[in-house]
Amino acid sequence: MIPSIHRQGNSTLGLLHYLYGKGTLEEHVDPHLVASFDHMAPDPGRDPAATKKDLAHLLDQPLHLLDVDQRPEKHVWHCSVRAAPDDPILTDGQWANIARRIVAATGIDPGDGAGCRWAAVRHADDHIHIIATLVREDGRRPDHHRSGKRAQAEARLIEADYDVHRVAPGDGTAAKRTTSAERHKADRLGWDRAAREELRETVRRAVAGATSTDEFLERLKDAGLLVRIRVLPSGDVKGYNVALPGDRNGDKEPIYYAGSTLAPDLSLPRIQARFTTDSASPETTDSQRPERPTAPSAPAVARRTTARAAWAALLVLDRSGDDGAAAAQISATGEVLDALAKTSAVHTRDELRRAAWEFERASRSHTRAEFRHAQDLRRAARDLAYSGPAFNRGEDGASTAMVLDTLVFLAIAAAHWHARRHHAQQAEAARRAAAHLRAAYQQAAAEPLAVLRERGRRIAPSLHRHHTAIVRAALPELAETVLAEPGWDSLAATLADATQAGHNAQALLTEAAASRELNTADSICDVLIWRLRRMADLPAYAPATTKASHLTSRQAMTPPLATLSALRAPRR
Repeated sequence: MIPSIHRQGNSTLGLLHYLYGKGTLEEHVDPHLVASFDHMAPDPGRDPAATKKDLAHLLDQPLHLLDVDQRPEKHVWHCSVRAAPDDPILTDGQWANIARRIVAATGIDPGDGAGCRWAAVRHADDHIHIIATLVREDGRRPDHHRSGKRAQAEARLIEADYDVHRVAPGDGTAAKRTTSAERHKADRLGWDRAAREELRETVRRAVAGATSTDEFLERLKDAGLLVRIRVLPSGDVKGYNVALPGDRNGDKEPIYYAGSTLAPDLSLPRIQARFTTDSASPETTDSQRPERPTAPSAPAVARRTTARAAWAALLVLDRSGDDGAAAAQISATGEVLDALAKTSAVHTRDELRRAAWEFERASRSHTRAEFRHAQDLRRAARDLAYSGPAFNRGEDGASTAMVLDTLVFLAIAAAHWHARRHHAQQAEAARRAAAHLRAAYQQAAAEPLAVLRERGRRIAPSLHRHHTAIVRAALPELAETVLAEPGWDSLAATLADATQAGHNAQALLTEAAASRELNTADSICDVLIWRLRRMADLPAYAPATTKASHLTSRQAMTPPLATLSALRAPRR
């Protein structure tokens, strides 16, 4: 149940014309009154003898009893209350009760017998509009300060009483919602999304991994946005506004949005706070920026780098007691998702865009992010942004699956971190993002896992038995589950690759399993495969038959001397 307090107006009749009209897209069906301050207000929707002027005059009577200089300039209060899409259709009587509770909670009509005059109009199944005149019957102004928060609090109680969809309580850090006028305009122009939403996503992608104000602003222009900069007398940039080239007002002028109006963390000062690596360092200059990846396999290299950075961030969320560091890792994860969505292959793009869009809410809370702790993730986001689009096959596709496997766990860890701090909206957003990341992972992992599975089935029986023994020794409590999973053959191929690369497969598997819990994994084999391939720096995609598949069990149990040095090397 979402109540929205709209801007105060100066024409009761004008708003009634809209509420009882057909709507901009003929979307208003059977507009009619469901409740009013005295239960007897005329209904222009269903009473042929009643007019909108009659209703407006009745509502405005307390206003006209005041001297002209005592009347408030903006005297029309307007609140809409909308049910969730999956809620049952409520009756007029139920909506009437909801309207009375909202006007009482907000101070419009607190029940003292001298409240404001109001009426509730329903012109759709899923919502009502409440209109009120901001002068009480006794001539005083109503106490409707913070009416939005008061309406939200009452809506949470209404949800419980009516057993409808429960909305997580907000904390004031959410981005401003798109208005109905903005949505109708987008529909009229044939846009997929409203200008505000399109701009917010584009700006967030420009932020991902940016290291200076100049780079950020250049990215906005490269994305095709119109950019207007506000400059201080010193010459420093004070702020920015952006517009879509096709979004114009009645005078054919671009409609600009300040970054802070798109989302609280998109103001220029909040963006610039991401650029410093410590509390005293200045912005990174062009000469200090890391080189853009230029190798032919740049997308795969960038994804491997991101997988390592995401794993380190995951451990911070699990183990660190520093909330500022954890908040920075979560915020930087949002940058990674924005960059990954921008450079993803076609078959994963939709799910990754949805994941990035959902996680945007999870990346912002009242906990101040100390970005000096999250520079590895931010550099990874930058590498992704400059590495170019990835293909859906070969090493690109497999390394995408590798990083997505880690990002699923990172999103879940972010949800748990927020939940422990009672950040309900952020926790729910992170869980939704994790679901989209799982779907993207399934799409990206299908081919590389199939290749590994085919290789695993060709391993000599003696070596297969040896790998089975390794799993039982390294994972005594999970062994039977692992061996029964469809991905066991793929894991066996990975263990063979690790052995061939000079690693002690049992020690590596023990370390991979102990590094973090496996209980939330949909497939333990999948998780272990990508952990092993990341830890041992194995190719993510290995279609060719390797010598590992022809090793005898004796050779497999006697790894090269390089194993000792490999085991001593720190794991990332």
